[in-house]
Amino acid sequence: MVESKQLATFAGGCFWCMVKPFDEQPGIISVISGYTGGHVENPTYEQVCSESTGHFEAVQITFNPEIFPYERLLELYWQQIDPTDPGGQFYDRGQSYQTAIFYHNDKQKDLAEQSKQALQDSGRFNKPVVTPILPATTFYQAEEYHQHYYKKNQAHYERYHIGSGRAGFIKANWGEKNEK
Repeated sequence: MVESKQLATFAGGCFWCMVKPFDEQPGIISVISGYTGGHVENPTYEQVCSESTGHFEAVQITFNPEIFPYERLLELYWQQIDPTDPGGQFYDRGQSYQTAIFYHNDKQKDLAEQSKQALQDSGRFNKPVVTPILPATTFYQAEEYHQHYYKKNQAHYERYHIGSGRAGFIKANWGEKNEK
């Protein structure tokens, strides 16, 4: 029997834009914005943005794999990012805004590597897919005002999502239905 609750952790640039696509999907229990992959305990947003902690802005998703399998999470993840950009995402530049898949077990690692290779082989992008696949490390929940930002600050979120270039990139590469 498959565990009815698992974790998935994805860095995709600004975590504000990584919550909405996963939130409220069937089988998604929670989506938390936070920081992972760094060397400072309990970092603050300001510390992470200073590029001195080594953390990525990320989301940690608790999901039921029987309802929403990890493979579907990976598909949705790839459709929210520019996997060919090693320097950040869209308007946001720097290590803390780089993309990464953080795997929690060997099965997730294998599935992530397979999905990355399939995306590379698809020819969808004319540059290499550079998103690394890394072992999960301690995940620190971001400050409360960052949680579900798209709900708390809808107008600002929409301006940012469009103004950063993310919305246009998603629409151009994946179509209307994925532009959230």
